[in-house]
Amino acid sequence: MASLAKVVIALVAALHLYIAWFEIFAWTSRGPKVFSSFPPELFAQTTAMAANQGLYNGFLAAGLIWALCIVDELWHRRVATCFLLMVCVAGIFGAFTVSTRILFVQTVPALIGIVLLVWAAKRRQSDHS
Repeated sequence: MASLAKVVIALVAALHLYIAWFEIFAWTSRGPKVFSSFPPELFAQTTAMAANQGLYNGFLAAGLIWALCIVDELWHRRVATCFLLMVCVAGIFGAFTVSTRILFVQTVPALIGIVLLVWAAKRRQSDHS
């Protein structure tokens, strides 16, 4: 279970690295194709805003990658849970303010990661008792 949790954490981190790249570097080139309901003339005007959002997504990815590098199991779980919860909050906010699709793209994978972390911890506790 712990290995599967790490795979999910890595996938969520990769997703947020992609989102960061997209919002920072590809907003005006790929943005109009991805967000077809957004007026095309606004992409150039919102480049700085999108880059700022991308920076925050980069921070989420960095935190998850950091969690994967932590050897101590307790601290790995704590840091991973913290950053996965931040992803959940961002996903819920995005679902309410932008698109419900964000809930499934961001929040659901992060929740799966949290469930797997808790499940792995419970299994470890039961193995030690």
